[in-house]
Amino acid sequence: MPRSMTAFGRARVMTAAEDKDVTVEIKSVNSRFLDLTVKLPRHLTYLEDKVRGYLATAGVVRGKVEVYISVEILEDRSSAIVLDSAAAESYITALRALRDGFGLADDITTMSVAQNRELFRTRRPEDNGEKDFADILPALEEAVKMFCLRREDEGAALASDLRGKGKRIAELASQVKALSEGEIAGYREKLFCRIKKILDEAALEIAEGRILTEAAVYADRVSIDEEIVRLGSHLAALEDILSSDEPAGRKLDFLVQEMNREVNTIGSKANNTEVSHLVVEMKNELEKIREQIQNIE
Repeated sequence: MPRSMTAFGRARVMTAAEDKDVTVEIKSVNSRFLDLTVKLPRHLTYLEDKVRGYLATAGVVRGKVEVYISVEILEDRSSAIVLDSAAAESYITALRALRDGFGLADDITTMSVAQNRELFRTRRPEDNGEKDFADILPALEEAVKMFCLRREDEGAALASDLRGKGKRIAELASQVKALSEGEIAGYREKLFCRIKKILDEAALEIAEGRILTEAAVYADRVSIDEEIVRLGSHLAALEDILSSDEPAGRKLDFLVQEMNREVNTIGSKANNTEVSHLVVEMKNELEKIREQIQNIE
């Protein structure tokens, strides 16, 4: 079954330790190739390759896909506030020099020194790829699951619509074939009557063989049997592609081009207004198919 390139998935999951709230959003639109953008919090950008790899296993092979991952730290149990002793000593020395140099009151206290934030820094553990990825994985899995389900649902709707349009083209082709066969028979009859009238006036006999030859030449020139057969083959291929689990977009695009070629040839051979109208209707259906398959992966 074909999959749509237009979809959306979102999940919000708290980590097992209940210290982080992870939100993942995935959205995509149609594109000729895979154009994947992953946006992570600054301290987790090194996990981008892992996220890309996970999406590859989910079967995302085409479309403009954007993945947004945000992590809200509810309780930071992994970091510690550390005093920069050297900076603190230098700062206190400078304060004393200021006091002594200008005869200021001796009011240097712990709190007055602590107000200088540059004396403290936050120490975090080294990056732990396995743990950090494990934190975002549950939300990523849920978002990807929703994203893929939406792609499949939309793809199923597109496939149903394409089948309906293919059926309509087959019906139109059948009508064109019937009209074409009647036109050839009618041409032979008209040709026979016209020549008979001329020969009767000239008191000459009808050359039946010559009439048949002329009718055969005309029939060969306007015959659309081959085009109708090939169009039927393409419509059967359309059903095969829609029933397959393989990516279908590019195959369908090529198939529509081939069907357009056959319909254009039928139109160029048409000597009948009804056939011309039916050809226009087939082209309209093919154009609708072409527009729809732009959204299929």
